[in-house]
Amino acid sequence: MINKYLDIGSILVAIVTLVLFGAALLVKGLTHDLFLEAGVFLVSVKIMATAYKHSLAVRQLNEKLDKILVLLDQKGA
Repeated sequence: MINKYLDIGSILVAIVTLVLFGAALLVKGLTHDLFLEAGVFLVSVKIMATAYKHSLAVRQLNEKLDKILVLLDQKGA
């Protein structure tokens, strides 16, 4: 179901970012630099959430347009 709304690129970016975040946690430990890594991860999550919302909006818009086209075809026939 997640592939329906997120493309493979977004999923790969999330996985790579999560792996790098984990690596930074292991290498740096709980230091100030961890906040920077967490910020980068959160930006990636925010971009994916925005892409998901955009995908839902486009899907709803397409459904409405399809209904309008059906009504126009019925009126023209």
